[in-house]
Amino acid sequence: MSHVAETTASEEARQILKGIATQIGYPIRAPLLKSPKDYGLDFERVSFPSLDGVPLEAWFIPCGGSDKLIIANHPLWFNRYGLPAHMEPWKSIGGPLNAFEVDYVPDYKILHDNGYNVLAYDMRNLGQSGSANGGISSGGRFEARDVLGSIQYARTTARLKNMTIGLFSRCQGCNATIYAMAESPDEFKGIRCMVAPQPLSVRVAVEQLLAAMGLDEHIGIVEHELMAINSLRLDEMSPVLFARHVHIPTLLYQVKDDALTRPEDIREMFENIPIPEKELIWIEGTSSRWDGYLYFQRKPDRMLAWFDQFMS
Repeated sequence: MSHVAETTASEEARQILKGIATQIGYPIRAPLLKSPKDYGLDFERVSFPSLDGVPLEAWFIPCGGSDKLIIANHPLWFNRYGLPAHMEPWKSIGGPLNAFEVDYVPDYKILHDNGYNVLAYDMRNLGQSGSANGGISSGGRFEARDVLGSIQYARTTARLKNMTIGLFSRCQGCNATIYAMAESPDEFKGIRCMVAPQPLSVRVAVEQLLAAMGLDEHIGIVEHELMAINSLRLDEMSPVLFARHVHIPTLLYQVKDDALTRPEDIREMFENIPIPEKELIWIEGTSSRWDGYLYFQRKPDRMLAWFDQFMS
């Protein structure tokens, strides 16, 4: 952080900037307001360890007669249920454009009804899963261990170990999956495909937020405050370059006019995936990021076709 940036921000601005860093670095947990039972689905509450031993809480939703399994995770601040963004304090996280509930359980019902078992888990420090790393968020870097733990659980549990696996990795969950692919590529051998809603670089998200607030010249203060929490620079929380390690068929989708990111961030990520079996879908007609999180349950056909193509 430069001395100029440090001295020219007003005290009021400093508190706002510090609050942004704190909201990212120390995410507040959200409650699970819905369960598969609310949608008529049989399910079991299960738990398994992350790669470093953090207990992760999950739902297993069985689909009788199926040998196909989708492992689903979630964005920052969210959990396997979604996010109660119609209620404070979670309503304030995404701003006025995103002040509505995101309920992911309909996603699991769609997958179940189309022949998939589902394992949906809470990442560390979120939902009902264990605390780790002092409660900090890392933009997916530490959370990569949770992705690996979910895969190891699927491969070592008697009723799951012979199932064909696909991944439904959302936002920070996608970032974490990409980092895990870079760190432990052998763990992804045999994983058939991934559907990946809205990964993003933390720097881009912070830049967009500060620009909307007229504080973009002070991004150095946010980076300094965030480093004081998780010891990571903003550019260390970008999966763009790491996308070169994605070697399974991957479908990305993103709200094109998302106020919290920029199209070029996901476009560069997509271009860095080094295989031909990839697709990028732009969601148009909205600038709400949360609309992107609900896209699957609104228009599931292309994503279901992707899973079907590579998991059959």
